[in-house]
Amino acid sequence: MEQVGYIKGESSLDAVFAALSDPTRRAILTRLAAGEASVNEIAEPFDMSQPAVSKHLKVLERAGLIMRGADRQRRPARLNAVPMKEAVAWLEEFKTFWSSSFDQLDALLDELKNTEKWEK
Repeated sequence: MEQVGYIKGESSLDAVFAALSDPTRRAILTRLAAGEASVNEIAEPFDMSQPAVSKHLKVLERAGLIMRGADRQRRPARLNAVPMKEAVAWLEEFKTFWSSSFDQLDALLDELKNTEKWEK
């Protein structure tokens, strides 16, 4: 049975949005935008354990938003923003809708202002 409104092959997009839904993971991505970092370096500003940060990193890695280094001791993480491009492209599809809605609201407000001027 095919689900209405679901498009096959969007699981990577779902994973990106799921990963971005958490403020801690967004903060981690912001930190990694400044350069690669180890788990300890990433965990430093957070009030959580290193294993908890590692779980967040695994979610980000599964979504393809970070890549982990091969150094077994340090395993630095670095940002991979390519999957975000797909999410931005998906959101851009709604730009026309929002622009149109705002244009309609502007026209209504102008009409109300003009009506108000005539009534005075």
